[in-house]
Amino acid sequence: MARTREAIPTVTFVDDYCAVYQYLFPEVRSFEFFKWLHLGLISDIPRKTLPAITQYLGLSNHQSLLHFLTESPWQVEKLRNQRLSIIHQLLEGRNFTLIIDDTGDKKKGKTTDYVDRQYIGNLGTIENGIVSVNAYAFLDGLIFPLIFKIFKPLKRLKPQDTFKTKTQLATEIIQELQERGFKFDLVLADTVYEECDSLMNVLNQFQLNFIVAIRSNYGFWLAPSQRLRYTRWKKFHKLFCRGKTEESYIREIVFGKRRQIRYWQITTDRENFLTTLLCF
Repeated sequence: MARTREAIPTVTFVDDYCAVYQYLFPEVRSFEFFKWLHLGLISDIPRKTLPAITQYLGLSNHQSLLHFLTESPWQVEKLRNQRLSIIHQLLEGRNFTLIIDDTGDKKKGKTTDYVDRQYIGNLGTIENGIVSVNAYAFLDGLIFPLIFKIFKPLKRLKPQDTFKTKTQLATEIIQELQERGFKFDLVLADTVYEECDSLMNVLNQFQLNFIVAIRSNYGFWLAPSQRLRYTRWKKFHKLFCRGKTEESYIREIVFGKRRQIRYWQITTDRENFLTTLLCF
């Protein structure tokens, strides 16, 4: 009986990380490509395309990596479940802050599924590209990915697809994380277009504490006896992940009377009044 050979070693910490997924790959060659792809993704090459990763790794043909991603006998869902199970085990029941964010990548043409002309969050404009709703955990100063779901524009739906808004995708993510036993005590999120109220309604239904950045023209209809009020600006220093600080100002907006959800403006320039509007 032929004995299965050992996978070719790469870098120790990559080998150690990938080892817990090895049982998902029935072929040793597939497992090797799994490790090599990780090496390419953590490399310093500017573009993480398959030809560029192939060249970086010194492989003869990028078609082998393409075959691994599209034809090799392993299942994405099982790999994803294993990764989430490991994260859940390492958390040991600790609560974290959940970050919900939609982002995208600019792409030419429409060969890739669900590419369309749409708002790309990280570019801040409408471009041709693909968009996803992503969930991250923030704990002990670290941010790590949990789940993502592709947003499928109405015009690019396949026959078996059902259109879902970004808020509906975020709802599915929260439900799945809770069903898996993850615990989070605060949700941070951006709202998009006209989905502000629907997202806050969902978070309230889950009875979650949240801080949501909403559009700057958000407001209420007020009774004639009520008025819009502002508290005084308070100065604070915004701290960024790389240690940089920025002097900023915050004040509360009161729509007639204080409500269960409170609203705040944050700005770095009180004169020109370029603000971010938050609700807590």
